[in-house]
Amino acid sequence: MRGRPNRGGGSRTASVGEQIRRELSQLFLEGLKDPRIAFVTVSTVNVTSDLSLATINYTVLGSEKEVRDTEIGLQQSAGWLRKELSHRLKLRHMPQLRFYLDHNLENSFYIQGLLTKLPDEDRKPFDPSELPPS
Repeated sequence: MRGRPNRGGGSRTASVGEQIRRELSQLFLEGLKDPRIAFVTVSTVNVTSDLSLATINYTVLGSEKEVRDTEIGLQQSAGWLRKELSHRLKLRHMPQLRFYLDHNLENSFYIQGLLTKLPDEDRKPFDPSELPPS
């Protein structure tokens, strides 16, 4: 049975998650030879309480094809990345790595596009003094 995902409660799991995020980012810059994996940013890493699983959320800058290729490349490189992390982090048990595409960046761009289409009078900053008294 897998442990529960860390939701910020345990300092150990948060610390391990942050170490994994930092080291993965470094590996993507220097050590990964897979050409499919480029322009990847690790946004969050959540580690289960028993340190058996690390859920890695990432973003990719590129076309839809590049995003799909990166997803496949990360899945196929997960074993090698886990081995490299185990050398760097010196943990007794290295968590399994699961990669998930983080759609927050796409959603932000979509919302920004909608906001720029608003008429000028609707884009003015919010003034709290215009609210009716409560």
